[in-house]
Amino acid sequence: MRTNQTWITEVTLLGFQADLPVECLLFGLFSLFYSFTLFGNGVILGIICLDHRLHTPMYFFLSHLAIVDMSYASNNVPKMLANLVTQRRTISFIPCLMQTFLYLAFAHIECLILVVMSYDRFVAICHPLHYTVIMSWRVCTILAAVSWIFSFLLALVHLVLILRLPFCGPHEINHFFCEILSVLKLACADTMLNQLVIFAACVFILVGPLCLVLVSYTRILVAILKIQSGEGRRKAFSTCSSHLCVVGLFFGSAIVMYMAPKSQHPEEQQKILSLFYSLFNPMLNPLIYSLRNAEVKGALRRSLWKERPM
Repeated sequence: MRTNQTWITEVTLLGFQADLPVECLLFGLFSLFYSFTLFGNGVILGIICLDHRLHTPMYFFLSHLAIVDMSYASNNVPKMLANLVTQRRTISFIPCLMQTFLYLAFAHIECLILVVMSYDRFVAICHPLHYTVIMSWRVCTILAAVSWIFSFLLALVHLVLILRLPFCGPHEINHFFCEILSVLKLACADTMLNQLVIFAACVFILVGPLCLVLVSYTRILVAILKIQSGEGRRKAFSTCSSHLCVVGLFFGSAIVMYMAPKSQHPEEQQKILSLFYSLFNPMLNPLIYSLRNAEVKGALRRSLWKERPM
């Protein structure tokens, strides 16, 4: 196939461009955050698998969220940490595009899993008598599979649109990973189609799901206020508030990053926003669910204090 595309072999990730002592401090801090992300999500995933009381649709989707968070962070953070302690901050262009693809796929999956989790809470609280029928294991498996498949297909669309572009420099990305908007700045052709598809995808994968979540929780709130039992109301609020915290953190930072006017967010601020949902969100998710969810705390205590057979 004939093509006039110009391929660059590698690019330089400029990262945070700080002094050496600051970069060493950031390396230590981000290494700690990344370790806590893997440990926290790994613990959540482990206790869900080991405790049969957590073998419910809600925790089935929470286990998927934990897998996505670990994968999401592992796609971006190791390279960022390596660049903080080395002078050679280059990355081959093909791995760079793969990082972009996986970053988009995991971000899409997290959006859809959060929506499915809100639907699960809506059915559990507003239609408790029909919950086991509506949220059967077959339905849960289909919802999870569709979320993963659709997310990778949508990320593939972005990748194909990137591959059609000629790249002729500059060979520098002013970011700590190959974020899609930064990669498009390397192209020496019109990227309007890419920008339009990104905006359309944001509307479909961010604004649409966020509206569904807000509608679900509005109805959930009305249903909770009708609960006569104080204990039942407290448990429902505890479970739903955990999910709302995660939804607010993820959707808020992503919408500000990709849908707000770019002139209002200089590149350094965009790095901080990217860092927030690439590292801080995956780190905070298990903390939020473990601290505000009585069932998770109970399962963790049972795992830690379970008596061993003599």
